[in-house]
Amino acid sequence: MSDTPALDPDQIARLRLATTMFFGAGGFLFAGWTVRLPAIKEQVHASAGELGLALLGISGAAVLTMAVTGRLCRRWGSRRVTVAAATLLCVAAVPPTLTRSVLALGLTLVLFGIGYGAVDVAVNSVAVDLVALVRRPIMSGLHAANSIGSLTGAGLGAVLALWLSPFAHMLVVVPIGLAATFWSAGLLLSAPLPPARQPPRTVADRGRGRHRGFVVVIAAATALCAAYGQGALDTWVPLHIETDLDGPSAVAAAGYATVTASLTIGRLAGARLIERFGQAPVVVGGAVGASMGVLVMALSPALWPVFAGLVVTGLGLANIFPWALALAGATGGPDGIALASTLGYAGILLAPPTIGLLADGIGLPRALTLVAATLLAAGALGFVVRHHSDDAGAADDATDDAGQDPDTRQAGNRPVAGPAAR
Repeated sequence: MSDTPALDPDQIARLRLATTMFFGAGGFLFAGWTVRLPAIKEQVHASAGELGLALLGISGAAVLTMAVTGRLCRRWGSRRVTVAAATLLCVAAVPPTLTRSVLALGLTLVLFGIGYGAVDVAVNSVAVDLVALVRRPIMSGLHAANSIGSLTGAGLGAVLALWLSPFAHMLVVVPIGLAATFWSAGLLLSAPLPPARQPPRTVADRGRGRHRGFVVVIAAATALCAAYGQGALDTWVPLHIETDLDGPSAVAAAGYATVTASLTIGRLAGARLIERFGQAPVVVGGAVGASMGVLVMALSPALWPVFAGLVVTGLGLANIFPWALALAGATGGPDGIALASTLGYAGILLAPPTIGLLADGIGLPRALTLVAATLLAAGALGFVVRHHSDDAGAADDATDDAGQDPDTRQAGNRPVAGPAAR
């Protein structure tokens, strides 16, 4: 049996609030910095191509950091790494706003990318442990907090940009982020949080580890497909509305907002939907529905079906990526989260250039149908993982019945899928 003492409801509530705050604070800070990119571009006198090269400092550092953060979480604990990485992310948001050259901008963004990549893996690892503790599929709700934080940070940034320079803007945003980090850290470290997946202790455990490795890879591939779809929509939907459908800039911006709002609403409802209808209808059915929405959005000649398609797409897509991360972490621990996060971020990076290159040859509307194909692939992979996760869960239950390592029950698929999926 586990040596971790049972937690009372107040302790669990504090852990959940702290984790939610870390998700929200990360979105708030990153969005608040991102909306100042046009001003920073002008400040360093960069062309669009030079700015893109400088931004590789974030992307490259984030991907490399994600790949190793799982090991840091195993060594130091996911909660400690989350606090340290969130603090680094806050502090690292300031130096890029002081740069006056493209090279300096790129170098300072490396530190920002390290903080971003580390906090992404670490806080999701904490979330997986929390999901196992509360035995409810709350990962989607935690990701909704990130979306809400992003909307808040972008909205505040749009207002502050009217009066403040990027540096002065960060002097407002960073203290908010640090205050949220330190307050949440006190809550997060106030009670023990047992890991969702215990290390293998028997030969049978190690045998099942190979099976779990397969599940982690498929879950990570699902995350890649879902993130690819989201990255493509964020980048190309406004341009599609403005150039292919002759919509004004305000309407194009509303298209982006529609996707974000639909994703947030779908994630806020994710736990209840999975508990009521089960994993397969929400994840697999959501992927099918989202792919149909993309086809309507991409091929419709009128604006109102485009927005209807975006709503359907956002609601269907909302819970796929959080669910895939939750399953990868519950099955593979911090290393599973690291793999899924890295592939997911790779999907976000791949989406804009691949859709753009395809659009040069066949036009943007047809190129966007590739998103529908990737979402269908996410649904198919989710179905495969659902099947194998059931097998893994049954194996774990058999081990429990034999009196071996019953505490690993926390790491089974049930906390991810919810009671209704049993």
